[in-house]
Amino acid sequence: MEKTIFEITKMDCPSEENLIRMKLDGISSIANLDFDIPNRKLTVFHSGQIDQIEKSINELNLGGNKISTVQTEQTDFKESTNQRKLLWTVLGINFAFFVIEMTTGLISKSMGLVADSLDMLADSFVYGISLFAVGGTIIKKKRIAKLAGYFQITLAIIGFVEILRRFFGNEKLPDFTTMIIVSIFALIANGICLYLMQQSKSKKEAHIKASMIFTSNDVIINLGVIIAGLLVNWLNSGKPDLIIGTIVFALVIQGAFRILKLSK
Repeated sequence: MEKTIFEITKMDCPSEENLIRMKLDGISSIANLDFDIPNRKLTVFHSGQIDQIEKSINELNLGGNKISTVQTEQTDFKESTNQRKLLWTVLGINFAFFVIEMTTGLISKSMGLVADSLDMLADSFVYGISLFAVGGTIIKKKRIAKLAGYFQITLAIIGFVEILRRFFGNEKLPDFTTMIIVSIFALIANGICLYLMQQSKSKKEAHIKASMIFTSNDVIINLGVIIAGLLVNWLNSGKPDLIIGTIVFALVIQGAFRILKLSK
């Protein structure tokens, strides 16, 4: 058995971890993957040549660099039996708030909430692809990833068009109260996801830090929508809502392209 350490310079959160796991799934020579997200390191336990593994990592364009390969006697790898249950729980929370924010966003005419709902959907896709495709073929996984990525991009483009229509039209002000209240609950939901992930990795500090990194963008977006709601009320203008919506839609498209990498 050999142990190869990679530096993944663009691996900032478990989202990239899932992308890498999906990409390397199916390579029979791999015995185990050990991720150290805060230090951007990936340790691959494998037999035989590393060439195929290195090529697959480089295809993701996440800044993968091989650091070292050494012999190891380690053969016992313990996976968390609760990991799958945790992923389903986090997926459920994210998808539920996608529905809630999309519905209330359309009712309150808030593009900020609609965009944030798509960000929640993007998170659901990342977890869902990993769960739904378990045990499936690589071709099946790539098809699911492609469908999810293009679906996200389509929704985001529709959102951009709607923002432009509202920006140059005479659209009514969004309901700032709904924006603030729903975003506060979304903020709480992200906090619950963070708590659950921390509890599942309570003895592994690296994973706790990784979970904090993972939720930081979602928390910032939630706070952004809350601030936009306050500005809508203060300025009596819908422009702050359109601005935060534009920013989040851009982040959604960026996430969609990451998912599409899995379909290549």
